[in-house]
Amino acid sequence: MNHTIKAKITSILKKLFITAIAIFVVTFIEIYWSMESLSQRNSSGCLDCSFFNDASLMSFISTIFLIIVFLFLSFTKNNPFKIILQILFLISVWFFWNYTIFVDRESSWSTYLFKEELLYTLSLSFLPILILSLITAFGLHYISKKYESK
Repeated sequence: MNHTIKAKITSILKKLFITAIAIFVVTFIEIYWSMESLSQRNSSGCLDCSFFNDASLMSFISTIFLIIVFLFLSFTKNNPFKIILQILFLISVWFFWNYTIFVDRESSWSTYLFKEELLYTLSLSFLPILILSLITAFGLHYISKKYESK
């Protein structure tokens, strides 16, 4: 009995660790893919902050937030619904960070309307977010299934 509990705890911890690493890496890739054109521009909030450091911090915060959200979603037994919610959360978080980067590194130095900021961010983010959110959601589903049966 004790061995079974240890095996389940180990399986859960492996699942959480792999999920966290996957979310961090994919979020980092998404930010760089979407906002790479702004990576050489200065941040209006911190002139000494590099794009790499900003992307790393945003990825770390996203990982913590999304792990918590996905843990709550793991109680949902309806897999298509869970995958759709995961995709929506990924899209929302990633678009928020991309918008934040655009405002920080581009529009704060100029005169953009809010609608223009959103449209420009959407034009830079659409393809990376679409592709990576689908890959991530199905990858997380695979990870979940892999460690569920053990």
